[in-house]
Amino acid sequence: MNNKKEQERNELHKTIWRIANDLRGSVDGWDFKQYVLGLLFYRFISENLTNYINEKEKQAGNNDFDYSELSDEEAKYGREALTEDKGFYILPSQLFKNLQKRAEKDQDLNITLKNIFNSIENSAKGHDSEDDVKGLFDDLDVNSNKLGNTVTDRNAKLVKMINAIGDLPLGNYKDNTIDLFGDAYEYLMTMYASNAGKSGGEFFTPQEVGELLAKIVIMDKKEVNKVYDPCCGSGGLLLKFAKILGDKHVKQGYFGQEINITTYNLARINMFLHDINYNKFDLALGDTLEKPKHWDDEPFDAIVSNPPYSIHWAGKENPLLINDQRFAPAGILAPTSKADLAFTMHMLSWLSEKGTAAIVEFPGVLYRGGAEQKIRKYLVENNFVEAVIQLPSDLFFGTGIATCILVLKRSKADNSVLFVDASNEFLRGDSKNKLTDKNIENIVDLLRKRENKEYKSILVSNEKIVGKDCNLSVNTYLKQEDTGETINIKELNKEVEKIVKRENDLRIELDKIIKELEVVYGE
Repeated sequence: MNNKKEQERNELHKTIWRIANDLRGSVDGWDFKQYVLGLLFYRFISENLTNYINEKEKQAGNNDFDYSELSDEEAKYGREALTEDKGFYILPSQLFKNLQKRAEKDQDLNITLKNIFNSIENSAKGHDSEDDVKGLFDDLDVNSNKLGNTVTDRNAKLVKMINAIGDLPLGNYKDNTIDLFGDAYEYLMTMYASNAGKSGGEFFTPQEVGELLAKIVIMDKKEVNKVYDPCCGSGGLLLKFAKILGDKHVKQGYFGQEINITTYNLARINMFLHDINYNKFDLALGDTLEKPKHWDDEPFDAIVSNPPYSIHWAGKENPLLINDQRFAPAGILAPTSKADLAFTMHMLSWLSEKGTAAIVEFPGVLYRGGAEQKIRKYLVENNFVEAVIQLPSDLFFGTGIATCILVLKRSKADNSVLFVDASNEFLRGDSKNKLTDKNIENIVDLLRKRENKEYKSILVSNEKIVGKDCNLSVNTYLKQEDTGETINIKELNKEVEKIVKRENDLRIELDKIIKELEVVYGE
């Protein structure tokens, strides 16, 4: 990335941080995020639509055209075609920039905003984009007491936030506005996840970890067919494929499911903010393990996920699940108190014959006994485990645990598992460890070469792993490097002799000084 772009990004981050600090006191931090992200989204789709229309007019020779300056009556003529193309529609008077101009004088600003949000959502009704747009503004409650006890107080806060978001230096579309909007969103998510601890970190995977997962799945491919994340959170892992390959090289789009409605809304917003058209993503709300929504879309060539660690699920309490085609092959269900391997089995089931899945796993999954051991045995004996990567500790928000990545494939070239120790592949940041570009490159390179490298990687036969109770912990097979300094005893003894001699010399000198003082003072 060039220095100019990096400077722009740093300035943007500073501005966002300043806005957050200015306004955080008025609304609780994690709730406040909803308003910042919601208004950022509102500004983005306003500018995105305006730019789209202006470019079309420019191509038709109308160089001075500006959609934002039209009357609502004039704008209605192209409404249907625009909604089909973009998935939504916004009248000129409802555009963010036009609302901002009159916000301070609007005594009914909260009502105005609510009506605009309803209008945008209603514009998609009856169109293919209806489900993708419905409820996008649900978390932006402009009448919440969290904004203030009176309408006047609430509107004052809204004006302050609208101006703050409107004044963000996001440039214009010729200067990579889309990248900046997306980056602003991701920075806000990172900021709030780190401040909110577990409540924020539950659905936010650090960008570098997301990049590693995507690169493991992509490896040397130039394109992928369909990308899937069964616990998609705010959609960041899916979008890594667009960033690395380019959206046009994700041929049939992005698929995901999320159980938390707020996070589900954030994921859809994130897609729009990165200019992924509504017809290129299919995100669903619901419980992936009990009510999966993408039966008609599987199998997938690329699966990435950071499932919630060791959560409860129905398991054996639901007698139907043992016969579910996703879980039945292992002959046993994951424990009701630990759903980790249920998510793993779900992903394996929906993985195509040529596909790859990269899954962040809680370490206990790799060595615990009981049902989990039996599921691991199924995975190893059927040669589905491509690799296990030990990650550094303290990478994720809300936990310092050293997690792992389990890489699955249905079609493998050998009957072995590659174990990789990447526990030292990190750079210490302000409060967390981070994976650098070089760290990611090193890990991917070990996977690509798939060979033994002292202290770093080792190929272990499936037969040997079964003999060790299907333990998949990296440190079971890979010797860790002793980073302690090698001590030369002879040299150390020489140094000790020098120190002892020097101490004796000092004592002799000190005794002389004391005797001289005794003579001087007659003691």
